[in-house]
Amino acid sequence: MQRGFAQAEFENRTRRAQKMMETAGLDALLLTTEADVRYFTGYLTRFWESPSRPWFLVVPNEGKPIAVIPSIGAALMGQTWIDDIRTWRAPDLADDGVSLLTDTLNAFANIGTPMGYESHLRMPLADWARVQAGLRPSVSDDAGIVARLRSVKSDIEIAKIEHACTIAGRAFARVPEIAAKGVPLSRVFRNFQRLCLEEGADWVPYLAGGAAQGGYGDVISPASDAALAQGDVLMLDTGLVWDGYFCDFDRNFSLGAPTPQTEAAYARLIDAVDAAADIARVGTTAAQLFHAMDSIVTGGAGGSEAGRLGHGLGMQLTEGLSLVPDDQTVLEEGMVITLEPGISVEGGKILVHEEDIVITGGAPRFLSPRAGREMVQV
Repeated sequence: MQRGFAQAEFENRTRRAQKMMETAGLDALLLTTEADVRYFTGYLTRFWESPSRPWFLVVPNEGKPIAVIPSIGAALMGQTWIDDIRTWRAPDLADDGVSLLTDTLNAFANIGTPMGYESHLRMPLADWARVQAGLRPSVSDDAGIVARLRSVKSDIEIAKIEHACTIAGRAFARVPEIAAKGVPLSRVFRNFQRLCLEEGADWVPYLAGGAAQGGYGDVISPASDAALAQGDVLMLDTGLVWDGYFCDFDRNFSLGAPTPQTEAAYARLIDAVDAAADIARVGTTAAQLFHAMDSIVTGGAGGSEAGRLGHGLGMQLTEGLSLVPDDQTVLEEGMVITLEPGISVEGGKILVHEEDIVITGGAPRFLSPRAGREMVQV
């Protein structure tokens, strides 16, 4: 599969944004986060792991975006389709891009920046106050433009997510190589990340899971050194990345034959995913997917303390809509989401199952290799 995008992909994204900006009365967008900057530029680097330097992108209502970035990133940004690259030597403790960004923004009248769900301003608040003090234009919410654009994926974006899912599927198929009675859970985690890399992942930013008799206590704890035991249920949940796009799904494994209770609970999770997939069509709401799964895993009690039963997926592990009772987001063709029901089992434990799907013009398509109704034994 080819990496990157043709320039036409970024031109199309920018034109769509500019059309929406015109409707919202905005002259420019100010973007500061990795995913938003990358969406319009293709600027892919792990250098964002360092919080020392801010990075800015200004999308005008006409023409190409303008990069306002530390000089260390100029060479890589120059490999993208962006040609207006304004730099400063960073970190600059006296003026870390403040003057340069202010001068750039002052060429516009009304500026929007994402202020809604999941957004944040990736720069020091003191520097943002200095930018605002020097601005002639007003800065307001971007009217949800960037979130709406990113929520609907192009065919090539979907293909990249599916490729990431395929890589993870191959790694999951190899779990019997690394998991067995007596093996510490921490070693399983390390070896699973190795399997993901061997199968083609660029990196594995997210891996969670658990293992205990008949279920597990939560799905976010780091791995302990406790050894796997007969009767344990092992769950691994991975968000690996390929070419800047995530997959996010889990798989459950039983050490030896699962108990009838565990088998029944797991089967209900599969039924819940099937119920949601049966109605995951254009025009259905996120809330309706939640209720379809919740009716099976809790009898309609309103879900668990986990809060949601799935979410959007793309350049970030979780992005966009949440499958919760009050999210009335309407599904559109090209949205990629996870279906992630959880169920309570004996001893205050849980089981969770997750799949990745894309909304199409008809029935959804599973991007993750779909799990069967019987838990895999190791």
